[in-house]
Amino acid sequence: MRIGLAGVGRIGAFHASTLAGLDAVDELVVADLDAALAEKVATDQGLSFAPDLDALLASGIDAFVIATATPGHAPLLRKALAAGIPTFCEKPVAATLDETVALTELADASDTPVHIGFQRRFDVGYRRARDAVASGELGTVHAIRAQTHDQAPPHASYIPTSGGIFRDCSVHDFDIVRFVTGREVETVYATGANKGADFFSAAGDVDTAAAILTLEDGTLVSATATRYSGGGHDVRMEVMGSEGAIAVGLDDSLALRSAEDGVLFPGGPAHANFMQRFLPAYRAELTAFFDVAAGRIPSPCTVRDALQAFRTAEACELSRAQRRPVSMTEIPDAPSTAKAIA
Repeated sequence: MRIGLAGVGRIGAFHASTLAGLDAVDELVVADLDAALAEKVATDQGLSFAPDLDALLASGIDAFVIATATPGHAPLLRKALAAGIPTFCEKPVAATLDETVALTELADASDTPVHIGFQRRFDVGYRRARDAVASGELGTVHAIRAQTHDQAPPHASYIPTSGGIFRDCSVHDFDIVRFVTGREVETVYATGANKGADFFSAAGDVDTAAAILTLEDGTLVSATATRYSGGGHDVRMEVMGSEGAIAVGLDDSLALRSAEDGVLFPGGPAHANFMQRFLPAYRAELTAFFDVAAGRIPSPCTVRDALQAFRTAEACELSRAQRRPVSMTEIPDAPSTAKAIA
C-alpha cells in the first residue's frame, strides 16, 4: 500500500518509523505544515515527501494517517472522507464536542472507514482483561480502578490547547473502560487540584484529577490522572469481580515500590513515557489499520467510539467546574439507532 502521513512532530515521526517497518507499506509519503521538517524526516528515514497536505491527499495514496496537532485533525478527516480515503486519525477527532458530534454524523453517513488511535485497545493486558470480563471469569464486576499518571508534565505551551487533563489524559481511560466492560457511562463526579507548576492554573487546567464513573450496570470506576508521577510513567487498570480480579500493568515496570520488608517486586525499571509503555500496541494498531483500509475488518475504534470517550471527558470537566454529579444525558450525543462498542 501507498500510505500518506500528515504530521511529523513527536507522535508523527514515531508513527513514520513504525509504518516504514511494516510489510504492508510499499511507500510512505509524509507532509507537514512545516514543509522543511517533513522533508528532513523523509530524508532521514528514506521516505517520500509531499510539499503540503493537500498535495499529499491528491497524490494517489491508498490510506491516510493523521498525526498532526489537534487543530488539524477535523479538517483533514473531512477532506479524507470527501476523497474516500481510508483514514487512521490520532485522538482527539476534534478539539470540541460539537465538532466531534458533527464528524461522527459525517463518518456514520460515509462508507469510508475511519480508525481512531486509542492504542490501549491493542495492548495485550487490556485485551486479556476484556476477555476475562466477557467470559465471566471474574464473575460480576463491581469495581474498577483506572489511571493515567505521566512521569513529567508536557511543555507549558501545550497545556492551553490540550483541552484539559480529562480530555487529554483520562480520555484514554474512559475509552478503555468501555472497551473492557462493554458498558456505557451513566454518571460522573469529578474533581481536580494543582500541586505543581503555575501554568496549569493559568490555563484553567489542573495537574491532578480524579473521577468516579457509574456505569449503566452500577459498576463503580475510579479514574485518576496526574502530570507528576515521580516514580515513572504509570498506566494501569484493576478489574474486581465476585469471582476474581485482574490487573493490567502489574509487572516489573510498575512505578511503585513496596513499603514492606523483604519485598523485591517490582524489579524495574519503570517506563519513562507513553511511547515506551505502549510501543507494541502502537505497532499492532497500525498493522490492524491496514486490514481496515483493505476492507478485511471493520474499524476497531470508530469516530463514534471516540465521541463517547470525549463525552465522558466533557462531563468530567463540567462536574469539576460545577462541583456536582453530572448525568451523561446532559452531554450532547450524535443521533444513532445503536452505539455498539467495537
